[in-house]
Amino acid sequence: MAREDSAGAARLLWTFERRFLAARTLRSFPWQSLEEKLRESSDSELLLDILQKPSGDWITLSESTAIISHGTTGLVTWDAALYLAEWAIENPAAFRHRTVLELGSGAGLTGLTICKACCPRAYIFSDCHSRVLEQLRGNVLLNGLSLEPEATADPECPLVTVAQLDWDVASISQLSAFQPDTVIAADVLYCPEVTLALVGVLQRLSACRRDQAPDVYVAFTRRNPETYQLFTTELGRAAICWEAVPPHDQKLFPYEGHSEMAVLRLTL
Repeated sequence: MAREDSAGAARLLWTFERRFLAARTLRSFPWQSLEEKLRESSDSELLLDILQKPSGDWITLSESTAIISHGTTGLVTWDAALYLAEWAIENPAAFRHRTVLELGSGAGLTGLTICKACCPRAYIFSDCHSRVLEQLRGNVLLNGLSLEPEATADPECPLVTVAQLDWDVASISQLSAFQPDTVIAADVLYCPEVTLALVGVLQRLSACRRDQAPDVYVAFTRRNPETYQLFTTELGRAAICWEAVPPHDQKLFPYEGHSEMAVLRLTL
C-alpha cells in the first residue's frame, strides 16, 4: 500500500475506533470511504486492524427508545452526559481514588465511563425514579461492576452503590452518609423547579463535609438562556461560586450541538 494510502487508512481507522459503538447513531462516519479503502486494499490488513486492534474498554447500556418513558426522561442518555463523560476521560485526576456522587444518574453512561476509565475509589449513582433506579442497577451489573461490597476485592474496581435520592426531601444526615469528594450532574437543568431543587441539595451537601467541601461539576446543554440564568443567579444567592471549565478536546461521541455544551465547576 502506498504511503499516502497508508496514512489515509490510518486516519480512517482512528476515526472508526473513536466512534465505533458510541451511544449515538454514527451519522458522520464515512462508511463509503471505508468501503472503497477495503475494496482497493491488496490484502486484508486494514480489515484485520479494524477487527483486532482494541480501542479501549467498552460500555454496554440498556435504555429506553422513547425520550419520555414511565413518566421520566431518565431512561435515555442525553447529550450533556456524553459531553461530561468525554471531559472525565480527559481529566481523570478529578475522580481518581475519590468517592464520587452523581446526582440524577439517568441511564448511567457518565458514571460507568468514570468507573471504567478514571479509577474512583467509590461511585454512587443516584436518582429518585424507581424505574430509573432499576435500570441503573441492571446497567451496573451489565458492565461487570458489583453492587455487593464484599465482592469488591479488586482494588482497581470501585465500590459501586445505586441510591435513591430525592433532592426535595434529602436531609443533611442522608447526604452526609455519602461523604463525596467529587459531585457531578449532567443535563439536569431543564426546568425552574429542578434547577431550584439542585441548588438546594448542593447547599446541603456543602454542610456535610467538615474537613473539605466536595468538588462539583455540572454539565448542561444550553437549551434555554433563562434556565441557565436562573441557575447562576440561585448559585449566587446560595453563596456558591462557579466558573466555566474550558472545552475539552475529546470527540468520542458523534452527537450534534457540541458547541452548545458546557461544564461548570462549583465551589461549595
